[in-house]
Amino acid sequence: MLGGVIARREKLDPVGFATLAVMSGLGGGMIRDTLLQKGTPLALTDPAYLTTALVAAFVTYLVRVEGKVWHRLWPIIDALALGCWAAAGAQRTLSFDLGWLPAILLGTITAVGGGALRDIVLRQVPSVFGGTTLYATAATAGSGALVILYALGYPTAGALAALVIGAGLCLVARWRGWVMPHADAWSPARLVPARYRYRYRRRGIEIDRAADDPDDGRPSDPPA
Repeated sequence: MLGGVIARREKLDPVGFATLAVMSGLGGGMIRDTLLQKGTPLALTDPAYLTTALVAAFVTYLVRVEGKVWHRLWPIIDALALGCWAAAGAQRTLSFDLGWLPAILLGTITAVGGGALRDIVLRQVPSVFGGTTLYATAATAGSGALVILYALGYPTAGALAALVIGAGLCLVARWRGWVMPHADAWSPARLVPARYRYRYRRRGIEIDRAADDPDDGRPSDPPA
């Protein structure tokens, strides 16, 4: 439904509603199945996927989804969907006898790939790349939990753990405002105290001047 909500915000027509709904809801899984190369993507073989996405687009086109109830319910629905898609993506990858790392990768892509495609179509930097609370990280954590329990022989418990951990971390991150640090937060200018930066900078200037000065103060060799 988020695709339809964003389509309304962007003042799109019914084609735009349908396109964003399909991309948001099914894009991640279609990317996963394309990378797996194990046949036609599930979203194209099972009519339930496209039908659900198009019905959601139709509903959001006719009904303005907003208000306090929506703003309270949507984060919960979105977090649960994140956990479910992460579990489904990782489990499907493992079913084809791929390793743990591809499973975590494709579990994360399944959960966040559709939203990234939607943002790209709208000419925006995907929100999972920064500026929002932990989202892709929550999907990665959920996928990792499934992989661990799957390897221990508990696939059902792994799927449940992926749902709980992925959704739980996503909700807690929204509540606490947790975000990943941007690149400048790790730059030397922030990590090194100012007085040391000034000292090193001054020392570097003195070294450069000494290297440029042919007469560095040492006695020259006597003429032969």
